[in-house]
Amino acid sequence: MHVFPEKRKEVFQTLLSMIQSTGKERGCLSHHVFRDIEDENVFSLIDEWETREDLDQHIRSAKFGVLLGTKSLLCEPLKIQIFTVSDSERIEVVDPVRKTKNDFTHTNALRSL
Repeated sequence: MHVFPEKRKEVFQTLLSMIQSTGKERGCLSHHVFRDIEDENVFSLIDEWETREDLDQHIRSAKFGVLLGTKSLLCEPLKIQIFTVSDSERIEVVDPVRKTKNDFTHTNALRSL
């Protein structure tokens, strides 16, 4: 969300007011507001939902309507992207992947000698 500089405080307060209530909605795993470190007039919202049905319910909510209502305070059109993640992995995969990379690099280096 790229807001007009004179509307930054108003948008920020609106976003902050949504954090706690959105986080309590059914299926909301996380709800975060971020401000760009290079441009203080750019905000991003990142939500994580348990199911698509939970997200759809949120999109139909009055709270989401408040977010859509901020469009007049933006200097660029509101951008919304929805990503569906079918699988995720945790830190446990990092060491084996890095070990494989290091073994592969070392083996290739030996072959080239």
